[in-house]
Amino acid sequence: MKVQLLRNATLVLDINGKKLLVDPMLAPKGSFPAIVNTANTLKNPLVDLPLSDDELKVLIAETDAVLLTHLHRDHWDETAQQMLPKHIAILCQPENVEVIKQAGFVNLSSIFDELTWNGISINRTGGRHGTGEIGKLMGTVSGYVIAFGRNKLYIAGDTIWCEEVETAISKYKPTHIIVNGGAARFLTGDAIVMNIQDIIRVAHSAPDAKIYVVHLEAVNHSSESRADIREAMQANNLAERVIVPNDGDRLSLL
Repeated sequence: MKVQLLRNATLVLDINGKKLLVDPMLAPKGSFPAIVNTANTLKNPLVDLPLSDDELKVLIAETDAVLLTHLHRDHWDETAQQMLPKHIAILCQPENVEVIKQAGFVNLSSIFDELTWNGISINRTGGRHGTGEIGKLMGTVSGYVIAFGRNKLYIAGDTIWCEEVETAISKYKPTHIIVNGGAARFLTGDAIVMNIQDIIRVAHSAPDAKIYVVHLEAVNHSSESRADIREAMQANNLAERVIVPNDGDRLSLL
């Protein structure tokens, strides 16, 4: 099992000879407007992909399936929908099947609880994309525990620390965890993805797991930077176990 962070929550997983593309946001820098009701008007994405156009075409040609946690634009953008072939395998939460079909995709597998795909076990987990009314408006989101060989990778998705995350860690005992950090938020309300304190809670609840923080510095409503998170992990003696990769980095699942 090998993992590369491209940008935001977009990951490339190489598992059992298959390539999974997770939450593809593939648009060039500045392609779509700022998220409304946030603290600035910077256009998204804030940065380009760490791939040339030719490298991106090769990646898409080599991709065996796309795994989607939910359909917000920074996880499933128009560019991805245009570039990906309509027959490509799409693995997603049940709530999103009809919308993906309406975009012309025909090869969908809905993961209600568990799916075995090419010898790879994928379990869907829950999450909360914020608190209160904002959390309700953000809709249903999923995470996934992907197991093959000795590795169990928990991709938590767009969620804050909550009972669902705690349960997933306790139930599946992942060896590696990828969390979406940055404390993205609107002008009112709490963060809608993990903030620094949430990341620390994950680390304490999974003392044997290596943790990677992604979803950073790519969308305009994030409020915590890579430097902020690295400094906090150092201050809490977690820097050896909680890693904050840069775009393009390959994650060492050892």
